[in-house]
Amino acid sequence: MKLRLSTVILPHRRWNEGGRAAWQRAEELGFHTAYTYDHLSWRSFRDGPWFGAVPTLTAAAIVTRHMRLGTLVTSPNFRHPVTLAKELISLDDISGGRVTLGIGAGGTGFDATALGQEPWTPRERADRFAEFVPLLDRLLSEDTVSYEGDFYSAHEARNIPGCVQRPRLPFAVAATGPRGLRLAARYGQAWVTTGDPKLYENGTPEQSVQAIRGQAEKLADTCAEIGRDMTDLDKVLLTGFTPDRNGPLQSLDAFVDFAGRHAELGFTELVIHWPIPDSTFAADEKVFEQIAMEAPAQLG
Repeated sequence: MKLRLSTVILPHRRWNEGGRAAWQRAEELGFHTAYTYDHLSWRSFRDGPWFGAVPTLTAAAIVTRHMRLGTLVTSPNFRHPVTLAKELISLDDISGGRVTLGIGAGGTGFDATALGQEPWTPRERADRFAEFVPLLDRLLSEDTVSYEGDFYSAHEARNIPGCVQRPRLPFAVAATGPRGLRLAARYGQAWVTTGDPKLYENGTPEQSVQAIRGQAEKLADTCAEIGRDMTDLDKVLLTGFTPDRNGPLQSLDAFVDFAGRHAELGFTELVIHWPIPDSTFAADEKVFEQIAMEAPAQLG
């Protein structure tokens, strides 16, 4: 399968002050999908402008025509499956069936405490995620759903007419642990990883490739356990969080080399961050656009 190239556009700019232009330019550059983070805020951007993911994607759907759109990623930290499903069905309709839901268990950042709660432990996040994903799957593919769980409930929740995409819009499940990988294998149309976070500060690119290979092998084993063909599952790498950091965006050759090493691991989609000056995601915009326009042909 040809390696696809996508981007993630953070929702940090007012729509009429660069926001709209970025999404339109992403389509012009030929990106397969343009994602955005679904957070209430994020790390170093916490004290600056930050807009909601679903309204941003809705606006992007109106000003684009062919490019897919998605979250990378949504989590249970501040979402409920019933209300999220209604928003996603509406977004899928407005976009004409171009939405992918990137979804993960969440972390311990600002989202974890913004509603006044204590941060959940890794076990608590995994427990909630294990209930969140199957319920959301039902809500997006059935007209009426009732459910009583340990963390979430739905009482005759109606989602008519359902998604434009059938049986529902695709899930791209971010996971590295055994429980998350089982959810990806069972409910995902794609699997997402950022690599091994333990290697970000002091690891090497070679160690990162080995770690990601190990993650992919665990996913393959999990798929085999439930009788799913792993080749049915797209593999997505969100770049910028491996020891390479922004190195692959320094030149076209650097990116093609990075992409090739990960394509050999079976990845079908690489996601690069839209450049943001004076931030973690700073990069030369001209090089970024060159990569967008020329790298796909070299990746074959």
